[in-house]
Amino acid sequence: MSPAGPRRTKDKPIRLAGGAAEALTPLREQQLLQAWRSGRADALAELLRGYQGRIYGVCYRMLRNHDEATDLAQDALVKVLEGIDSYNGRSQLSTWIIRVAMNCCLSHLRKQRLRRHASLDEARGAGDGSRTAEPSAALRVQHAEAREALVQALSRIDAEMRAIIVLRDMQDLDYQQIGEILGVPVGTVKSRLFRARLALREEVESMLGGEGV
Repeated sequence: MSPAGPRRTKDKPIRLAGGAAEALTPLREQQLLQAWRSGRADALAELLRGYQGRIYGVCYRMLRNHDEATDLAQDALVKVLEGIDSYNGRSQLSTWIIRVAMNCCLSHLRKQRLRRHASLDEARGAGDGSRTAEPSAALRVQHAEAREALVQALSRIDAEMRAIIVLRDMQDLDYQQIGEILGVPVGTVKSRLFRARLALREEVESMLGGEGV
């Protein structure tokens, strides 16, 4: 039986003692994992603390909303805590943890999309014949605002495309790690990344009025 670790009671987030931790090296990760499996519950707390910032970063880049990202990061930490016994070492621990966080984000975004579709169906069923309002006015940005346009464009493309850009271009993971997280071959990662970058560029150019970046 594995030792107890940090717990989250209903409606209360995980609390990890200590401040923000420095990034953990792979060697330190394995030392902490082994220490936890040997009975040191505090080792798991240190391990999770070392990933709090990175998990939040993945969630925020996927959701672009601080409150939602904070909630999803907590959910991901809980899932890591609950599933750490199943980690078998076939992939890097960081890859496994980021996969958990990314799956939380994609599941959340799918549920959001289903709710939006349900709301749209209800609005159409009202029978007033009016068009639904556009989600937001088309942004008109200048070159000085290209970075903001890129951020906005990232939130507009398909969630699966956004995920692969976040993992490759923001988390700096290699193709093998991304493939393990998304459950696809390396060749598929490369082709999806190409399409995702193309979609992102087209979205940015559209927002900039065809001027490009």
